Amino acid sequence: MEWLDPLLLARWQFGLTTLYHYLFVPLTLGMGLVVAIFQTVWYRTGSVKWLHLTRFFGKIFLINFAMGVVTGIVQEFQFGMNWSAYSRFVGDVFGAPLAFEGLLAFFLEATFIGLWIFGWDKLPRLAHLASIWMAVLGATLSAYFILAANAFMQNPVGYEMAADGSRAELVDFWAMLTNPVALAAFPHTITSAWMFAGAVVIAVSAWHLARGRNVEMMRPSLRFGMWFLVISFAGVALSGDQLSLVMVQTQPMKMAAAEAMYNTACGADASFSIFSLGTPDGSAEVWSLRVPWLLSLLSTHSFDGCVEGINDLQAQYTAQFGPGDYTPVIWVTYWAFRWMMGLGGAAALLSVAGLWLTRKKSRFTMKPWMWRVLVWSAPLPLIGSLVGWIFTEMGRQPWIVFGLMLTEDGVSPSVPGWNVLISLVAFTTIYAVLAVVEVGLIITYAQKGPDPLPDPNAPREPDSVENTPTTVY
Repeated sequence: MEWLDPLLLARWQFGLTTLYHYLFVPLTLGMGLVVAIFQTVWYRTGSVKWLHLTRFFGKIFLINFAMGVVTGIVQEFQFGMNWSAYSRFVGDVFGAPLAFEGLLAFFLEATFIGLWIFGWDKLPRLAHLASIWMAVLGATLSAYFILAANAFMQNPVGYEMAADGSRAELVDFWAMLTNPVALAAFPHTITSAWMFAGAVVIAVSAWHLARGRNVEMMRPSLRFGMWFLVISFAGVALSGDQLSLVMVQTQPMKMAAAEAMYNTACGADASFSIFSLGTPDGSAEVWSLRVPWLLSLLSTHSFDGCVEGINDLQAQYTAQFGPGDYTPVIWVTYWAFRWMMGLGGAAALLSVAGLWLTRKKSRFTMKPWMWRVLVWSAPLPLIGSLVGWIFTEMGRQPWIVFGLMLTEDGVSPSVPGWNVLISLVAFTTIYAVLAVVEVGLIITYAQKGPDPLPDPNAPREPDSVENTPTTVY
């Protein structure tokens, strides 16, 4: 039966597990930086409100970090469970960056998070501040090593095939680390994670301000989140531009699929469609809203550049790799590419509007529906990141390692479909429960809010971190 096809089920399981794990990755990467910045402001200014904001958003950061660790471990187990042929093929290559990620970056991150959690009243303030920055560094390095491994799947470099052709062997670790795809994807991934963290800060702050709670703390928190998101979006746009150039050079079929462009086009004909109506595979078009020259500009940084079409690339790949369909699912790549950009742009526009409306203290009394919009807009950057990864991975199909191994050849040959189905249902059920717990915990802590500001006239003991003499306002 088709629904018991091991390849289909293994792809669904890995896709769902990866996307579920990625629900926690952006908030860990972004919120860690937010907490570090808040604590730095407290260290430099002595204003107690920044201490309370540090601890408040630090709780959200730690809840999310714990869930991310658990789901990440399960994700890596799948390489041996459902994708053993793929693991044997790339194990020598993947082993190096994943070892660095686990033994160096993750342990660096986990060690200093532990120091930060338990060192509030035990470490000197500067050492305690350094611990959260080191944790942020560890998380960022961890992301880079994982992206370097993923980049090999998009653009294999630094390897040689074994004499018997059975597997790829790493010969140049530095070439793998400096893969052009990794260098372009890293800032794009990091800045998109910052966007989501900024959106969470905005949503939490807006929820409290709408109810007139913790105003002295949530007012600067809201403004910070908006600026943080807007600046991060600028980074996403700039890095996305560079990533598109690399994509055209390394995976031209992915760019053609992103536009559902079947025939090679140059100049004004290489247009970008904002919205199209037609057949799902994009082969027939009824109506389209297009911007002339834009695809050429995105792909080549030239108004006269040419972008290869799906038909020409299919013929080229057939001649190079043999008979087969080398076209990804067009409707998925087309719409994922647009949702990725549209959701990120919408979040940035809301932040710009919010900055204008809250430019004066008196403007913080916005209408109730405005606060609700800010609260419910929190998932926009996250959903944009998720569909961006769907585009990245689905646009690589039918390859699991571009040009070297087809996805159908990477699945475990001895695992029956019913076995994969059972684990798929089990993991999906468990993850659904964990998602409810995770969201529930974050919402509970977010609604509880930070500790109230102390009375500036109340006596404080200088030896306690919480009660260190500070400027309240």
